[in-house]
Amino acid sequence: MQIPHTIKLTIAMSLTIWLSACANLPYYAQAVDGHFQVIHRAQPISKVIANPDTDPELKHSLAKVVQLREFASRELKLPDNLSYTSYADLERPFVVWNVFAAPELSVKLKEWCFVQVGCVNYRGFFSQESAERYAAELKREGYDVHVGGIRAYSTLGWFSDPVLNTFIGYSEMDLARLIFHELAHQVMYVSDDTVFNESFATAVEHEGIKRWFSRTGNAPVQMALTARQEREKLFTGLILKHRKELQKLFESDLSDTEKRARKARIFDELRQEFSLLKAEKNGLNSYDTWFAQPLNNALLATVSIYTQLLPAFQNILQQQDQDLERFFETVTKISKLPKEERNLILQKAAEGDRQWKIAEQ
Repeated sequence: MQIPHTIKLTIAMSLTIWLSACANLPYYAQAVDGHFQVIHRAQPISKVIANPDTDPELKHSLAKVVQLREFASRELKLPDNLSYTSYADLERPFVVWNVFAAPELSVKLKEWCFVQVGCVNYRGFFSQESAERYAAELKREGYDVHVGGIRAYSTLGWFSDPVLNTFIGYSEMDLARLIFHELAHQVMYVSDDTVFNESFATAVEHEGIKRWFSRTGNAPVQMALTARQEREKLFTGLILKHRKELQKLFESDLSDTEKRARKARIFDELRQEFSLLKAEKNGLNSYDTWFAQPLNNALLATVSIYTQLLPAFQNILQQQDQDLERFFETVTKISKLPKEERNLILQKAAEGDRQWKIAEQ
């Protein structure tokens, strides 16, 4: 799908006028321009597959996306729209680079607030150079910083998100996870609550891939899926454990000097514990790349964003007899509550308390 330059310019100008009260127009400008560069490169998947010059491997992957997309709407009750029905080759490994930052002695991620989407725990750039430059500024201010390449993002249904070269090479399992996760953001998005949004989408993703592969009855695939989810649970449990230790440390009465020394030891202990766990459990070497990065508060917090509330949402889904429509309705009601009340309900749900109530019912 190509957008004429006149339409692109009109949209960009209207967005710029809409955002004119904001102080950081250059940032919004790069976001608008970057997104429309992505859209400009998109072509209908049917056209790409029909092209005799298209690489056979790409055709095969796109055909799988078509099946996943139809399954998502029919079986998972995810939006039936034009998202992931087109393909764009960006000729780069990531679509955006997200900057995460946390104070040196805090586990809480810094927030940035934007028009329409509210406050989020990251700041995205369509240029790696721009992301690294901004990260360097935050480091000079004393923040722990992490820059991560992102292979997909959701426009929350405002636009028809295309399939990208940045993730089309994924395995069938990872393609399914990504598409189900990103479409879930179009079902539910709460302003100013990144953890809620990402944990909800992760819950939908997990249920989605379980249903996708269960329909084949393929025992080896089912075993591989179970093993992978067990590895993820071990990894996230390990990270959250040490993040809690950091939080306890930062809230203590120790001096900043003592906190810095103990913080370094906690990161050393995290690496050591991972090495021991890896020796006991097969497959955990897939996390070697993650541990090869400099460990800091920001990096650990990125893991908690996606998993912190996952048990709560999984328990709510179970309480709704795995009925996704009822699950979406229940979560929608929870999402409309004040944040404090919302978090209390999710805490009870995570603990397996079946007696939690939604105030408006």
